[in-house]
Amino acid sequence: MSTFETVLLLLLVVDSITLAVLVLIQQGKGADVGAAFGSGSANTVFGSGGSASFLTKLTVWLAIGFFFIAFGLAYAAKERATGMGDLGVPEVIVPELPTTEELTPEADGVDSEIPDV
Repeated sequence: MSTFETVLLLLLVVDSITLAVLVLIQQGKGADVGAAFGSGSANTVFGSGGSASFLTKLTVWLAIGFFFIAFGLAYAAKERATGMGDLGVPEVIVPELPTTEELTPEADGVDSEIPDV
């Protein structure tokens, strides 16, 4: 595994753990009803608007980063797979499936008629 892939994999793990933690600490939509009755939302660290907009924006950016890192890893894996042919690794040969004409009973020499009993 190259250094580039190792760095991308480490970034993906950190990004996914951070994304999971951010999703878990965000309040659901039903929590806004409790805030309407004076649950102290004005005393938050992020201001009277609460942390919803900050955490939502951070979650969106982490999700975008997750997809870009995943695409980068996929590209690196594709490049490594195409480079294996240069190292003498044999290419995988997938056998072709028979066509429907080859699968008919007439093609096998079998009589397709049902005998009378």
